[in-house]
Amino acid sequence: MLKFTIKNSWYYCFVCFLLLSCSSKTDKTEEGSVSTILPDKVDEVRVMRLGLSDFNYELIANGTVSARNKADLRFGLSENIAAIYVKNGERVAKGQKIAMLDQFKLQNALSQAKDNLERAKLDLQDVLIGQGYSLKDSAQIPADVMRLAKVKSAYDQSANQYALAGYNLNNSTLYAPFDGIVANLFSKVFNQPDNSQPFCTIIDNLHPETDFKVLESDLPFLRVGDRVNVSPFSANDYSCEGQVTEINPSIDRNGMVVVKASLSNPKNQLYDGMNVKIRLQRSLGKRLVIPKTALVLRTNKKVVFTLKDGKAQWVYVQTGLENSSGYEVTEGLVEGDSVIYEGNMNLAHETPVKVIRN
Repeated sequence: MLKFTIKNSWYYCFVCFLLLSCSSKTDKTEEGSVSTILPDKVDEVRVMRLGLSDFNYELIANGTVSARNKADLRFGLSENIAAIYVKNGERVAKGQKIAMLDQFKLQNALSQAKDNLERAKLDLQDVLIGQGYSLKDSAQIPADVMRLAKVKSAYDQSANQYALAGYNLNNSTLYAPFDGIVANLFSKVFNQPDNSQPFCTIIDNLHPETDFKVLESDLPFLRVGDRVNVSPFSANDYSCEGQVTEINPSIDRNGMVVVKASLSNPKNQLYDGMNVKIRLQRSLGKRLVIPKTALVLRTNKKVVFTLKDGKAQWVYVQTGLENSSGYEVTEGLVEGDSVIYEGNMNLAHETPVKVIRN
């Protein structure tokens, strides 16, 4: 019994020795692999030489498109619609026929009014002859005599009825008042138009306008004639140019000012009532400008890293105006500084860096 115990003890000691040897080798192997996977690495950065460049003040606003020329067409009569010559979305030219009412009653009314006018003219002539005058010599007839003769013959009343009948007949056909596109046409042939609503609308969408609001503080940077770039929210890949035409000289209770700009719409991508994004740029001359990626925040302070002797240098800066691509630098940097604008997010003061050439 004693021999068996001693033998087992030696066996266990041998197994433990083997396990410790394997563990030591594994630790050494892992240490070697860590040192291989995680070598020291120099941060790679991109650098630009700071210099004076043109700085464009940029203003971003939302606006609504409206047609410069827009007309609601109405019949104003209760006759049935005889014909409609256009449809929604169709482009029309000035003077082009849009729709027509039934002509029978209107032409008959004009004919009767003409006959009544002819009879009234004969009655007028009879009254004047009774007074010793001839209608041919109307220039020599006293005004009070002529006025009385017209009343007795109902000449003025007949002339007014004839003019009204002609007016109704002329307005039984709608024509395009200017070049544009047809919209809001919902009536059908053989039905009476709803006179409480426009029959259709003609929109000049080739020359649209946009109204947008800017802050009171932006007024010093706005001028009539400034160029704007407009893109609809529904089609971000499309944009067109425009020009500021009006600045309303009144500030609302929210400190906003209404500005109007005329637009070009060569591809007919802008529609009346469309919501658009407006970008206005105005050159402020030469300024020290850095890319937005060059500026980082450290303890809520603005910091730019510059390159000197192969190391990143921490510099506090002050900025002025900004646009979509950069900041105007007012303090902290001078012309000629090498500014790090890429690879600067994890840098510290005097961190060694490697410059990547473009």
